[in-house]
Amino acid sequence: MLLTILGCSGSLPGPQGPASGYLVEADGYRIALELGNGVLASLQAHCDPFALDALLFSHLHPDHCADFTTLTVMRRYHTDPPHDTTQHRLPVHGPSGAPQRFARAYAENEEELRTADLSDVFEFHAFTAEPLRVGPFEITAARVAHPGEAYGFRIATENASLAFTGDSGPCDALRALAKDADVLLSEATWTHADDRPPGTHLSGVQAGELATNAGAGRLLLTHVAPWTDPEAVLAEARSRFAGPVELARQGQKYAVDEPVVRVIGGHGN
Repeated sequence: MLLTILGCSGSLPGPQGPASGYLVEADGYRIALELGNGVLASLQAHCDPFALDALLFSHLHPDHCADFTTLTVMRRYHTDPPHDTTQHRLPVHGPSGAPQRFARAYAENEEELRTADLSDVFEFHAFTAEPLRVGPFEITAARVAHPGEAYGFRIATENASLAFTGDSGPCDALRALAKDADVLLSEATWTHADDRPPGTHLSGVQAGELATNAGAGRLLLTHVAPWTDPEAVLAEARSRFAGPVELARQGQKYAVDEPVVRVIGGHGN
């Protein structure tokens, strides 16, 4: 399993890179997680967007889904697509309100909104309690502690497992998703403080504690807000988790199913 960091800035794109976006690959299959501000540009440097087998959204805040409208333009109006996008619609899995949310974002006016359900080039699917299968991937989604309908994911193949927190405060669902995962890709938006809003985000301390309590093999920190010191978040996580910890870097590729996090390409910002 190969993980590529397409964007990892928390809450909005930062001065050096896009907001949330990740590419997961195995056995020739490709899944994109999130498509925040600037992520479609980053995706094109690593993968033909037409080659995606599925697109997953943890929730519908703009820093996780803003580039969906530009992906719609690509799939509707590309002059030389590799296949008929109306016959090969991209499966999109997300919260139950995703089709309406994306139609509102795309439509220019009320008249267009009445016909802009986007189902001509996408297949929309709401998450259920049953795991989702995409090629070699088994994907489990669970509701997490964040405003609105929000999910974390566990993505597993026969040989590897990746847990992704999405945006969430501490909760039992995260511990279940991350249990014994090879890699925990965890948000760490801010440094730890007692007055942080509950049920919203994780600090570096809480991300480290999650990795320890879940028995995760390795911890990658992501979604650090541009106004937060990433080295302080990293130090917090290392104070709570004895295993390997590092900051996710935009453009980096990580082999998930190896004994240590090994950067195998790309570059960091």
